[in-house]
Amino acid sequence: ELCVGCKGCKRECPTGVDMARMKIEFRHAWNRRHGLSLGERLIAYLPRYAPYAAALAPAMNLRNRLPTLAALGEVWLGFSRRRRLPAWRRDWLREAEAIATSARAGTRGNGRTVALFVDTFSRYFEPENARAAIAVLTRAGYDVIVPRAPEGGRPLCCGRTFLAEGLVEQARIEATRMLAALKPYVARGVKVVGLEPSCLFTLKDEFLALLPGAEAKALAANALMFEEFVAEEAQSGRFAIEFAPLAMRTALVHGHCHQKAFAAVGAVSTALRLVPELEVKIIEASCCGMAGAFGYEAAHHGVSMKMAELSLLPAVRAAAPDTVLVADGTSCRHQIHDGTGRTAVHVARVLEQALAGTG
Repeated sequence: ELCVGCKGCKRECPTGVDMARMKIEFRHAWNRRHGLSLGERLIAYLPRYAPYAAALAPAMNLRNRLPTLAALGEVWLGFSRRRRLPAWRRDWLREAEAIATSARAGTRGNGRTVALFVDTFSRYFEPENARAAIAVLTRAGYDVIVPRAPEGGRPLCCGRTFLAEGLVEQARIEATRMLAALKPYVARGVKVVGLEPSCLFTLKDEFLALLPGAEAKALAANALMFEEFVAEEAQSGRFAIEFAPLAMRTALVHGHCHQKAFAAVGAVSTALRLVPELEVKIIEASCCGMAGAFGYEAAHHGVSMKMAELSLLPAVRAAAPDTVLVADGTSCRHQIHDGTGRTAVHVARVLEQALAGTG
């Protein structure tokens, strides 16, 4: 009764990957007849207005500080007043910074290039995740390229938010831009590395349906999560980097539903075990309950919290204070914080903290 098509189910039933596509198709048909609410439009078009919202971060974030605004937002937009919305950042990863990163990479010419896909969430809400990934990969000897759209303009987006609201054609526009930008790298065999599971696995899953053909298949075969890349390179002996022990000696990991569906949670453990003396434990849990924007909606807040209380939140509360909590999904991190008050971080930030010589 708690299934919301989270992609985490492994049973022989119309859930998991199939359920996610069924949900998209249903939302698409529903919207053609009924249209979208203002709140649904804000979710879907987030990548389009994100640069402007981030520029006005102090004003945009007032909603999280003023209970009256949160209450009005619940009435007008349907977002639960009991949730903090992701906070916009004034220090978001700007195109100039991405261009500079790519330019520095181009001067090294060591033949070990990585194309880092910086998704909307990592760019505007938690840019420290992208910067941490760049720091780790650079220290390991890789040239990090941050791909941009061939025509310039707004940053690349996988279209995940459009798919979540059933706007298939808008998602296809984003997928087309993404495919054009990444095509030169894929042709050269450069790995496309992502940070946010829901975004990276859109390249490997929904892109094949949105833009069927050889180019989408090639991208799907060449795209992987940051921790998957680290794990593969380490196992092959190419990841030349030294990590130092952390003050926190235990890492408790929650896997995002996309990571579970694509059997990618193990790569998180492998990457974290590169840190000396770090014990890694996996939380045996289903979906955290957020399922993208689902848990932010007032109508679903109660169900969302019930799902989290099944196993995830109790495990987090039981963790020792000196345990580092690891969750790659942005919505998962928000659920953990909302439910326990504790902060979970992306695996890239843990590895950055463990870089030898950084203190």
